[in-house]
Amino acid sequence: MHIPTDLAEIDPCVSAWLPEFPGTWGMANCVLVASDEGALLVDTPYTAELTRTLTAAAHRVLPPSAAISTVVNTHANGDHSYGNSLFPDAEIVSTAANLEHLCAEPAPEQMQTLLDRCQADDPFQRYLLAHFGRYDYRGLRLTPPTRTFSDRLTLQVGSTSVELIEVGPAHTVGDLIVHIPDSGVVCAGDVVFVGDVPVHWAGPLGGVLDACQQILDLAPQVVVPGHGPLIGPAEVRSYMEFVGEVRDRIHSLHARGLPVQEAAQVLLREHRRADLGLTERLAVLAITEYRHLDQATAPFPLVDMLSTAVRLAPGCVPTSIPERHTLLTDFGSRT
Repeated sequence: MHIPTDLAEIDPCVSAWLPEFPGTWGMANCVLVASDEGALLVDTPYTAELTRTLTAAAHRVLPPSAAISTVVNTHANGDHSYGNSLFPDAEIVSTAANLEHLCAEPAPEQMQTLLDRCQADDPFQRYLLAHFGRYDYRGLRLTPPTRTFSDRLTLQVGSTSVELIEVGPAHTVGDLIVHIPDSGVVCAGDVVFVGDVPVHWAGPLGGVLDACQQILDLAPQVVVPGHGPLIGPAEVRSYMEFVGEVRDRIHSLHARGLPVQEAAQVLLREHRRADLGLTERLAVLAITEYRHLDQATAPFPLVDMLSTAVRLAPGCVPTSIPERHTLLTDFGSRT
């Protein structure tokens, strides 16, 4: 596990903040685009302390007179947007559809209250404590975009063009990818996961595959996934193969008339990718895809969907939980 104190340079204009926490939730990648006196940040971290760590790392590479004046959210999940409130002077840009997704998951203060009320003797609440109890959401407020768009938007950061391309619904209803043509970089957000089974809340999975193909069509040299290390087009294709196989299996189980609970359990039993953690997310993928196949339209809050998935995968519930709010304490002891 590693929380970086420095940014990894991709090229002179683009750097990435790449926390290494496989097998858990919440540690998302962020990307800084800096050109001349301009600076744009793609996504913000999950907590105030993590955001301050990222900001300190960014200021070490920015010119003294430069400031982050634009924040782009690839989607509205908290691990990519809760830190927005720590950039009060920045324009926050995302898709118009992302405003819809803001209603699908708890705000920071709601997450804090939810965790404060969790009891370790309840399996789902123990799961939440194990994966989210390390985070401290205090000092944050939900900060939605101040500028929205649909389809495409080009921003200018100094002399560098940054293209925002709407690719949702896929992971969420309002996903976008960020293309920096001069650098050959695409920031994929959570359209692409590396190291763990992906989780997709909106779908359909065909939409995820279409979004990945849009990434490949840009012919990038470097792809920054939402979570995990930097990758290239070959890894995107491999990821697409996995998602396509899962989608096809879900469709075949649905065609046989299996209820979604049984389909999820089949996916869990058949899973052979020992290199991918968080296998309980397969149940989320089954729920998401079944909702599309059944043309379900009723809202399904993210916490409820995750609760259902964890109940279907009891083997994923940790037997112990870390001490609350220890993430940055642990980080501090390693530096």
